[in-house]
Amino acid sequence: MDPALVEPPYPLQRHIGFYITDWTQGYARFELPMEDFLMNRYGILHGGVHSLMCDTAMGYAGAYTGDPENRNLAMTLNLSVNFIGQMKGTTLIAEGRRTGGGARTFFAEATITDDLGTLSARATGVFRLRAS
Repeated sequence: MDPALVEPPYPLQRHIGFYITDWTQGYARFELPMEDFLMNRYGILHGGVHSLMCDTAMGYAGAYTGDPENRNLAMTLNLSVNFIGQMKGTTLIAEGRRTGGGARTFFAEATITDDLGTLSARATGVFRLRAS
């Protein structure tokens, strides 16, 4: 991944602790170390964290330009997350892929796995692009 494309973390990103590890045309990957403060009352990863990471990966996947001087931003119009299994590893991996759409609106899908390969969530979304 071109280091010039890595943006400084925004406040929520900095607070939660996730970071981008790959970003190309139609694809984005983020990672998040599993921390106690991310867990729900049952001691498992909170569903909102799954949703946040899916939303972020899909938005970035569809907003890629490859040009740090010409950035796109994606706004979520619809997000659907299906929770599949419990994570067992120490790192959450969110991968988003653009699946279709046009010049301003796009569709995407995402998966959440851990560093052991455990699948824990799948998501789909609809996004609208706007210039930064």
